[in-house]
Amino acid sequence: MSDDTQARIQQLIDTNKVMLFMKGTKSFPQCGFSNAVVQMLKIEGVPFETFNILADPAVREGIKTFSNWPTLPQLYIAGKFVGGCDIVTEMHDSGELKKELQTAGLV
Repeated sequence: MSDDTQARIQQLIDTNKVMLFMKGTKSFPQCGFSNAVVQMLKIEGVPFETFNILADPAVREGIKTFSNWPTLPQLYIAGKFVGGCDIVTEMHDSGELKKELQTAGLV
């Protein structure tokens, strides 16, 4: 991954308290897993930003190296990598996601 790509990813994470790297956008998800995470964030009622990895192959590959996580979507809260759809779903169901958002001062 180039330094430019790594810096871009870091800037997106640093400037958005809740950042979701996904296929598509929050208004038009292009993958069931991405849509599931978008819906959970909407239920939690927090503002969040998304990055459409389908529009940028460098970020699509770079984010996997950046997080050392092979799949997408990927959710970051307050600069911290939280996980993908399965982990976010488990956290949402158990109440951990709300706690993580509260710790970040978002709810």
